[in-house]
Amino acid sequence: MPLPDALLHTLRSIFGDAVHTGPAERLAYAYDNSRLDALPDAVVFPTEHAQVEALVRACRAHRVPLTARGRGSNTTGATVPVDGGVVASFERMKRILRIDPANRLAVVEPGVINGDLQRALAPHGLFWPPDPSSSPWCSIGGNLACNAAGPRAVKYGTPRENTLGLRAVAGDGAGFRCGTFTSKGATGYDLTRLLIGSEGTLALITEATLKLTPLPSSIRTLRATYRDVAAAAQAVARIMGQPVTPCALEFIDETALRLAHAHAGDEVPLAGALLMIEVDGEPATLDAAVAAVSAAAQGEGLESLHVAATVEEARRLWAARKALSPAQRTIAPDKINEDVVVPVSRLPELVEGIRRLARKHEVLIVSFGHAGNGNLHVNLLPRDAAERERAHACLAEVFALVIELEGTLSGEHGIGRTKREFMPLAVPPAALGLMREIKRAFDPDGILNPGKLLP
Repeated sequence: MPLPDALLHTLRSIFGDAVHTGPAERLAYAYDNSRLDALPDAVVFPTEHAQVEALVRACRAHRVPLTARGRGSNTTGATVPVDGGVVASFERMKRILRIDPANRLAVVEPGVINGDLQRALAPHGLFWPPDPSSSPWCSIGGNLACNAAGPRAVKYGTPRENTLGLRAVAGDGAGFRCGTFTSKGATGYDLTRLLIGSEGTLALITEATLKLTPLPSSIRTLRATYRDVAAAAQAVARIMGQPVTPCALEFIDETALRLAHAHAGDEVPLAGALLMIEVDGEPATLDAAVAAVSAAAQGEGLESLHVAATVEEARRLWAARKALSPAQRTIAPDKINEDVVVPVSRLPELVEGIRRLARKHEVLIVSFGHAGNGNLHVNLLPRDAAERERAHACLAEVFALVIELEGTLSGEHGIGRTKREFMPLAVPPAALGLMREIKRAFDPDGILNPGKLLP
C-alpha cells in the first residue's frame, strides 16, 4: 500500500526534492546483485546525520519499513526492500571528513567508495585493509554492514578489526556514538563490532572512524599449480601453519581454471588447482619471507611454483583470478554465489565434499576464494530450470557440510534474504533468542530492514 500522505509530507520537509516516488526511481533501488527485487514506496537520499535521525523517527511513527542501501553490490538480497516502505540510499553521504596519519585513522561517511578512500590514503602512505573485489564501486557503509573484507583479511583482518568507532541511528530514532578514537579501549560493551555485520537491522551508520595501516614497501607475487585440489588444500594448511603470514592466499579449483582459460587464453594455466600467493613487507626481509612461504607451498602434488620478477609479470599471474567472474557469467547468468568458511585445517575436506556434491546433484560448481581464511566462494552454475532445482537442493547439502566441518555460512557476503532460512544450522536456539532480544532493544518496532538475517 502507498505511504501515508502525512509521512510523505514529513519526508519532503526533511529531504526537499531528494524524495523520489516515481516508478523509475523506485525500480532503480528495488534490487541488488542477488537479482532479487521488491519495489520500495519511496527513495530518499540523506546528506547528514540529523536527516537520518528525523527519517527513522518518521518511519517509526507510521510503522513503515526502512531499508538502508549503499551501492547495491550485495549478493544476498540484504538491501532489497522486501516489505516495501522507504529505501535510504547513502550514496550522497560521501565525504572523507578527516585523515589523521599521526593516529592512523580516517573518519568517513558511509557513502564513500572503498577505492576512492584507498586513493585518498595512498599519498599518506596508508591504507584501509578491507579490499573486496567490488572495491571500485562498493561503499564503506556496505563493507561495514556485511563485514566484507577481501583477500587481505588473511593478514590484516576484516572491517571488525579495522574500525575504531561509529556514529549511528537506532530504530527508535536515537542517534549515538560508539567505540573510540584510540587503538585500545575497554569501556563497556563493544557496540561497534556488534553493528558491523548486522546488515542494517539494528541501526543506520552515518559515520565511521577507521583504523589505518601503513602501506607495505614491497610485495611479491607467487603462483603455484598442483596436481589436484587436495594437494592445493594441503598446501594452504602448510602455508598458514608457518610463521610468515601472506597478505593474500587465493585458491582456484580445476573447473574454475578451465573456465578462465577458455575466457582469457594461455595466460591462465590448466592444472588440478592453483594458489595465488602474495607476501608483503620491507625489502630487507622479503626474500626470507618468500623463501619460507615457497618452502611451505612445496610438497606432494606440486607441479610448478613461480615468483613474479616484475609488476607486469605479477599482473599476468593474477589473470586467472581476474578472468573468473566474466567467464562464469558467460555460461550461467543465474549463478548461485556463496562464501562459506571452515577452519583452514578442514579446507581439504570441504573441497573434496563440494566435488562429491557436484557429482551427486549433477551441477557444475566452481570453487575459489580466500583460502588463507578458509573462506571459499562456492559458485553453483545452473544452466536451465532442471539444473536450478538441483542446485538449490545441492546448496542445502553444502551448508550442512560446512557446519559439520565446524564452519559457518558466510565470511563476508552476509546472510540477507537468501541465507536466513539456514541460520538455525549455524546458530543454536539460545543464541538466536539473544539476537532477537538485541534486535528488539535497538529496533523496538522492527522497522529496520525487516525480513533479513534472523529467521
